[in-house]
Amino acid sequence: MLQQFQNHIQTQFPFLKENKFFIAVSGGIDSMVLVDLFRKLSYNFSILHCNFQLRGEESEAETQFLRDFCKANQIHYILRYFDTNEYAEEHKLSTQLAARKLRYNWFKQKLGKNNFQFLLTAHHADDNLETFIINLSRGTGLEGLTGIPIQNDYIIRPLLPFSRDEILAYAEENKLSWKEDSSNASEKYLRNKIRHQIVPILKELHPTFLANFQKTQEFLNESQNFIETEVNNKFEEIVEEFSDRKVIYLEKLLQLQNWQTYLYHWLKPYGFSAWNDIFELVKSSSGKQIFSDDYILLKDRKTLILHKNGTTSEVYYFTKDEKSLKVPLKITKSKVDNIFNPTKDVIFVDEDKLSFPLIIKKWDEGEYFYPSGMLGKKKLSKFYKDEKLSLFDKENQWILYSNNEIVWVIGKRADQRFLANETTQNIIKIELEE
Repeated sequence: MLQQFQNHIQTQFPFLKENKFFIAVSGGIDSMVLVDLFRKLSYNFSILHCNFQLRGEESEAETQFLRDFCKANQIHYILRYFDTNEYAEEHKLSTQLAARKLRYNWFKQKLGKNNFQFLLTAHHADDNLETFIINLSRGTGLEGLTGIPIQNDYIIRPLLPFSRDEILAYAEENKLSWKEDSSNASEKYLRNKIRHQIVPILKELHPTFLANFQKTQEFLNESQNFIETEVNNKFEEIVEEFSDRKVIYLEKLLQLQNWQTYLYHWLKPYGFSAWNDIFELVKSSSGKQIFSDDYILLKDRKTLILHKNGTTSEVYYFTKDEKSLKVPLKITKSKVDNIFNPTKDVIFVDEDKLSFPLIIKKWDEGEYFYPSGMLGKKKLSKFYKDEKLSLFDKENQWILYSNNEIVWVIGKRADQRFLANETTQNIIKIELEE
């Protein structure tokens, strides 16, 4: 196994030889084998160990075992105690989920503090099979059947190609010591039920079941990679990305066979889960919205608009002496002698009619202004409707104010009351830049 492991590391993770890394070690057989393999190959690593204080003397015995092992083998180690039950109660989590959050938050913290780039865990082929069955039992898409990734960002799982039997054989052959976690025998956990009741039957039915499963997962991963490539290609054709939103053009989307599949892959990373509602949204009337925890999906005529949830209450001030602003928009202000080429993005106003500082903020319901080129006043909401602005565009429209009166619906229309004319003595040019 040592030679197979060395070949695997040199092929898949050659960069580990030149980098310090952590190994997450519980004291169980899997992590102790992982440590021994890297120790024999003379890699530079340190050990991280969590004591969750859930099994009393047994937990403490594991911690002491690791202390003695690391000192005897001159391996740098870092230990951390957690009050897992208190954390679980405070955050309303199961004990297992609380322990997982605690350890991975701590792992990430230690990586940054110690300038290590990678964390290695001892997940193996049988863990992968158990995860597959768990996901299958709960209902999942293809991505839930592709198994535990061999690398996910800074986390690397170098034992995934090896079975539990191979790891046990290596440990016994090399006379390694380890600590058994008594909770692994308890069948109150779903994973343990699968490990002790289902997997043995599958292996009994077919002696090469685990190897066959690994080959099947390779095919599933190839299929998943193909799908991701296709989904990304269509995304570039159908979705337009802006700094604050993504716009999905429905006419192009609906030309695709299985357009629901593309929409699912595009929106799933943003926390959406009500898929039937989303698919119905595509053909519903404008203005309807669906929410995830952090995002809004809005139907606006022939598009779906995805944007961050929540509107801003920020207020920005433009003083008399300032020549430009960079936030929330890039706007310049300068004195000029003449009016020339006014546009939606360039207005010329009478400085003597302004009260400084000017204010830039979002609009309030019920406001009105005197649109240039029109007679009389008009409610801002009616102006937005006439301009066919989506709900998202309305919420994100910036307004320039003087003494709470609208000077400019920025990039759309100036207010007639403040515009300069041929008799104006002090003309200011205000320009919205890209």
